[in-house]
Amino acid sequence: MLAKLSKRCAAPARCALVVAAGLALLAPALPAHGGNGTDGGARPDLSRFYQQKVTWSACPGGGMPEDLQCADVTVPLDYADPGAGTLDLALARYRATGHRRGSVVLNFGGPGGAGTEQLAAGGKDFMGLTDNYDVVSFDPRGVGRSSPVSCGDGQDSALAAIDGSNGVERPENLLRQLRTAATACEKHSGPVLKHIGTVDAARDLDVIRQALGDRKLNYLGFSYGTRLGAVYAAEFPGRVGRIALDGVDTLTEPLTEQGLAGARGQQVALEDFVAWCVKDIACPLGQDARSGREAAVRLVRSLDRDPVPTGFGEPFTGQDLVDAFGQALYSRELWPSLERALAELVEDGDPSGVVGFTAGGYALPLRQQRVPHSGLVDPDDVPLDNLPAALMAINCADDPDRPDAARLTRELGRLRSAYDHASPVFGEYRLTQVLMCYGRPKGTDFIRERVKDLATPKMLLVGTRGDPATPYRWTVETAERLGPSAVVLDNHGEGHTGYGSSTCVHGKVDAFLLYGTLPPSGSSCGAEKDE
Repeated sequence: MLAKLSKRCAAPARCALVVAAGLALLAPALPAHGGNGTDGGARPDLSRFYQQKVTWSACPGGGMPEDLQCADVTVPLDYADPGAGTLDLALARYRATGHRRGSVVLNFGGPGGAGTEQLAAGGKDFMGLTDNYDVVSFDPRGVGRSSPVSCGDGQDSALAAIDGSNGVERPENLLRQLRTAATACEKHSGPVLKHIGTVDAARDLDVIRQALGDRKLNYLGFSYGTRLGAVYAAEFPGRVGRIALDGVDTLTEPLTEQGLAGARGQQVALEDFVAWCVKDIACPLGQDARSGREAAVRLVRSLDRDPVPTGFGEPFTGQDLVDAFGQALYSRELWPSLERALAELVEDGDPSGVVGFTAGGYALPLRQQRVPHSGLVDPDDVPLDNLPAALMAINCADDPDRPDAARLTRELGRLRSAYDHASPVFGEYRLTQVLMCYGRPKGTDFIRERVKDLATPKMLLVGTRGDPATPYRWTVETAERLGPSAVVLDNHGEGHTGYGSSTCVHGKVDAFLLYGTLPPSGSSCGAEKDE
């Protein structure tokens, strides 16, 4: 029933973007609201965090670009109790080459994507912004070098607790596995796990803004990063500068509906890939689209029954292949590489090519953090499973729905049927991600209840018609929810997000961030022609 979620998960937005292409001295007051934060009473003193200044230096680790600089800022572990401990957040930047007007902060999505690593890998896509801005990214709390969360390693891993038993027939086994998984994630993540989520990340983003010396936040967010940008705008409407959101996330749908939308979108993308692949006589899935789709399903199920060995110690399973499909399908530019990697797997039993699509890094597990102050983690010590562990933790922290055992037992068969219908390839994997919130504390209701009708300057929202991860309707729905401040750019293209694949989108986003020039709401960019 439960898919074995890959611990090799790469950052979704990285595949889409990297491969494809005056300082106030007094601490600003926080908005009063409940859920993961202040309760509307006396506001804690955050002045020491807002009086920081960033000190930049060379980035640690091998292979980092020479012109990339790194730094850190300190934020409270708990904004409601800033004396309870602190966290350090990793920053990276490319300096402005022209007349500097401040910074533009990037979030590449996930949730769980390490911004410093992705900026290092894909900085060339953003060099146009350095005409006027320092281009900055960061590892959010619980991510990358910033007190990374983990669900364990080896037999102690939460993912190892998922044994693949049929939960529809034996839901008591499923619920036990889910509780075991939640306990393992809590054990291995340390104190940050109780203070993770987008509401706190948005507060961190405001501390970063002030530490960079910017009066207002200029921001470019992709995929999950659009959720973070919208939450920031709701929490700090008076500090919104130029904000662009590409691949717009939903603010209202429960995780079960998000998972179904994702499964459907990925299935369509897989079918598009198969239709493209079978035109090539060398396609390992055959020369007929229908047979090719069936071959993909058979391959996943075969690998789940009989995984193949890898050079990394862990066998490569069908669910690892599902993860690889998901990453590769974010961009058409990856399709030729995926075809070659599948041929190596099918014809030679060699999974190394497809493993490359999932490898977010093979590192030693991080020891459990117990101290109230958590400094930056060495790049080599980021846990192997940090990205999927952070994705689950943040999504669960942002979602207030927690069905009890009785309701989950009643609905499990219906959910499994719905997810299998949405996608015979991705359904099980996506449902497992959703179910992993069981046994965790209830998330905040702030996003659903308070992120709407914003009184901010205009924000640019980009939706791509063929986006397999964030369907275009989410852009329209989120724009309606945010109100008149939202300006929609309709991208008639394929792939996840538009900035890295469409020269039209890229140009309009840059024009807005650099010069404040907005397209009329509802205007469009045409589909890019294949080379």
